[in-house]
Amino acid sequence: MFSRLSKLEDLNLSFTSVTDNGLKRLSGLTSLKSLNLDARQITDSGLANLTSLSGLITLDLFGARITDSGTTYLRSFKNLQSLEICGGFLTDAGVKNIREIVSLTQLNLSQNCKLTDKTLELISGMTALKSLNVSNSRVTNQGLQYLKPLKNLRTLSLESCNVNAAEIKMLHSNDLPNLISFRPE
Repeated sequence: MFSRLSKLEDLNLSFTSVTDNGLKRLSGLTSLKSLNLDARQITDSGLANLTSLSGLITLDLFGARITDSGTTYLRSFKNLQSLEICGGFLTDAGVKNIREIVSLTQLNLSQNCKLTDKTLELISGMTALKSLNVSNSRVTNQGLQYLKPLKNLRTLSLESCNVNAAEIKMLHSNDLPNLISFRPE
């Protein structure tokens, strides 16, 4: 069925019953640029089935059950600009693989409550980032120092973290002048 869709560029499978095994059928869609897999049944194995989609620019795994070991498959996506992994299974160890995707401009890791200030340290070299969301994590005011090199950052969300608006405002005025939206405000 998918072989006839070889030129397909955008595919949204959110809230469907697609499984890891079903993702094998997508491997031939090498023109795919955007893939939304907002589905609870997607795991690391499913991500492994997608490594042939090296042209992906946007990958939405909100709700997927991707773990630290599954993030190794993300290295296949050299052109990725937008990534969402918000299933709650990541730790700082998984962010080590994500930081290798230097083309990322948008990164949403919210809902991963085991992420700490180490995550901010790991991504401090991702200077292309324009949008970062690590809400609902263990990030603290002390971790904000690692964001200073991210001069292109325009939006920052740290809701339900141990940070306060005054510290973010200080970071904005001293180090991140391009920041136009941040939470908490």
